[in-house]
Amino acid sequence: MSTLFFLAQAAAGSAPPAPGGLFATPIVPFLCIGVIFYLLMIRPQQKKQKEHQSLVSSLKTGDKVVACGGIHGMIANVKDNTVILKVADNVKMEVDKGSITMVAKRTDADTEPS
Repeated sequence: MSTLFFLAQAAAGSAPPAPGGLFATPIVPFLCIGVIFYLLMIRPQQKKQKEHQSLVSSLKTGDKVVACGGIHGMIANVKDNTVILKVADNVKMEVDKGSITMVAKRTDADTEPS
């Protein structure tokens, strides 16, 4: 019986070991989560936004484009923030430049090699 009492006192008297290692401070896991969040979500979205901005800035008269909502048309005129699309004969629509999702076909002057 005295042996059990001695072991219980020895276990109660000793201090627990101090935590150590890389994840000892609570801020390191949050930094790791932040880096992963940046690499998986923020960076690809910024890249996609830059590509769309370059697409919008390179719009020219005569390009065949697809606007948001699936509207196909040919650019009749480019203004500051809007584009006039020729959808059919005698049918023109004015849409925002940001609503252009893709260029289906560039004008012939852009596709010819120099």
